[in-house]
Amino acid sequence: MPAATVELEPLCVNTIKFLAADAVERAKSGHPGTPMGTADMALTLWSSFLRFDPDDPAWVNRDRFVLSVGHASMLLYSLLHLYECGLSLDEIRRFRQWGSKTPGHPEQGHTAGVEATTGPLGQGFGNGVGMALGQRMLAARLPNLGRLLDHKVYGIVSDGDLMEGVASEAASLAGHWGLSNLIYLYDDNHVSIEGPTSLAYTEDAAARFEAYRWRTERVDGHDRRAVADALARAVSETARPTLIVARTTIGKGAPTKQGTAKTHGEPLGAEEIKRAKEAAGWPLTPEFYVPAEARAYFHERAEEKRRARTAWETHYQAARRAYPEEAAELDRYLNRAIPADLEERLASEAASGESLATRTWSGRMIQVAAPLIPALVGGSADLGPSTATDIKSAPDVARPGGDPKLPIQFEGRTLHFGVREHGMGTIVNGLCLHGAFLPFGATFLVFSDYMRASIRLAALTGLRSIFVFTHDSVFLGEDGPTHQAVEHVPSLRLIPNLHLWRPADGLETAVAWAAALERREGPTALVLTRQKTAALARPAGFDRTAIRSGGYVLAEAEGGRPRVILIATGSEVGVAVGAQAILSSRGIAARVVSLPCVERFEAAPESYRRSVVPKGGRLVTIEAARTPAWTAVAGLDSLRIGIDRFGASAPAEVLAKEFGLTPEPVAERIEAWLSEE
Repeated sequence: MPAATVELEPLCVNTIKFLAADAVERAKSGHPGTPMGTADMALTLWSSFLRFDPDDPAWVNRDRFVLSVGHASMLLYSLLHLYECGLSLDEIRRFRQWGSKTPGHPEQGHTAGVEATTGPLGQGFGNGVGMALGQRMLAARLPNLGRLLDHKVYGIVSDGDLMEGVASEAASLAGHWGLSNLIYLYDDNHVSIEGPTSLAYTEDAAARFEAYRWRTERVDGHDRRAVADALARAVSETARPTLIVARTTIGKGAPTKQGTAKTHGEPLGAEEIKRAKEAAGWPLTPEFYVPAEARAYFHERAEEKRRARTAWETHYQAARRAYPEEAAELDRYLNRAIPADLEERLASEAASGESLATRTWSGRMIQVAAPLIPALVGGSADLGPSTATDIKSAPDVARPGGDPKLPIQFEGRTLHFGVREHGMGTIVNGLCLHGAFLPFGATFLVFSDYMRASIRLAALTGLRSIFVFTHDSVFLGEDGPTHQAVEHVPSLRLIPNLHLWRPADGLETAVAWAAALERREGPTALVLTRQKTAALARPAGFDRTAIRSGGYVLAEAEGGRPRVILIATGSEVGVAVGAQAILSSRGIAARVVSLPCVERFEAAPESYRRSVVPKGGRLVTIEAARTPAWTAVAGLDSLRIGIDRFGASAPAEVLAKEFGLTPEPVAERIEAWLSEE
């Protein structure tokens, strides 16, 4: 696509700048400096390189643009408005206001044209890596249609992004995978919130990325021709991702504040904007002014992009007719199709009733699900043998035999993230954002701490990411307290819109995996044991849809009128069943409730919840984790049995005895508690 004419370029750049500055000023909140400093290269990228259809933000072959520097959101909103992507000028005026489509940081799914929810620095960087990986993996699966699915991922990243460790992990993987479809413009403005970046950041970023196997070059970010030439070279690169280090001036055009931290996180102020507009020959009124010439230019660029989409569509539809089987396969990927009988098939795998660790059951479910769901891909942070997450029926996304001379097998399904939980989380989210895959990432539960920002953003965005966490408690044993999760399950349950499943046996694991794969509104965490758990004995005629409700009566009290209700999750459900038998022998009737997913149970109809846990009952919760959060489920007058300290290094059997998490001491605590009535 042609670039703007020389005469129009400054006008279009200033239109972007002053829309951003006016919006921040009206909101009395925001970051004007980065939009003003990056407007030159953003205009070049969006006009001459970025492929998109203004009328169809979900076009399958659109290039993805990730604004990883999310605090510069007004740059993106200005571009979406000017290129006719459905964001009105009224929404620009409502920047950062309640109910607007222009929140303080971009939110995918909230504003059309926003590809990723960004703001926590480094996360968008990693999302872009996942998107680029998704393009490679999808194209590799379709020998004919794949040639038309050649979209790229562009982004603008900041010094803050490059400082965050998550970006380093993701960048290392992007270089390892050779994602030449990934092109980032680095806004090298030498300014952070506290002042010059030299306060804490003096490394040679380009040299670092070259060590990651990236292609790098340096340009003047305000020289639009130089930026265009650099982008053209990046587009022609076939072996490496590209980082273009673009030297810019933050707040470019602000007469007294440009190049300073004063433009970073606060409005310019009325007088500074006035002087900036006067210096640029810009009218002081009205606010949010878009010159007719600029409007016409952006309209023509939008029309060109519409025409390009139409031309592509002609070839695409012809290819679909020529290769109908591939077209059907592509549709399955894009719909992330799930077979209607998935849960039944997974449940059949668990029918043997073996005593296995739930991580082992999970591994079996992955092997059953993989042939049924081509979109299912994933891997672990160098823990595949421990998390049981390798997909055995397909090759790995790797070089055969690890030979560096051979190309990556992007048609593979098992991803190897290396010891990079940070990067894994954000790349999994990026794969999900790409739109063709149902990805999972796996590690030990204790290391979910490294992934929390990614898990939170997946929940906020409503992504279908799946996070597999094994070694879920102190019962992993001898590795000791550094590896033993005690606070992690209750902590993860605090994240809104995250469903956490902690299954107790094979059947619960089957239902958990089915629920995770079928869920469309947000992410799922599967929390699994290292140690074996026995298959639970369920009542005759048991309907497994009760498990889908998140909680159910596993074992009724003798006579059906319980004096106490024991609520447990995961491996402690077996402990509750053992304690029930002891209590029964002592004349205390107890009901056992398995609660594998608190979030699903809380969303169930109240009538169902009360049938499982009646109001006013004496409640005991049993979980090998910190106990305070259980008051939200069981109330302050409940007995909460768990572990409110760090673990210890010893065999699992010894730990269970020492922490009082075997049936006998649990029953004794319950009996003593009831005697206090």
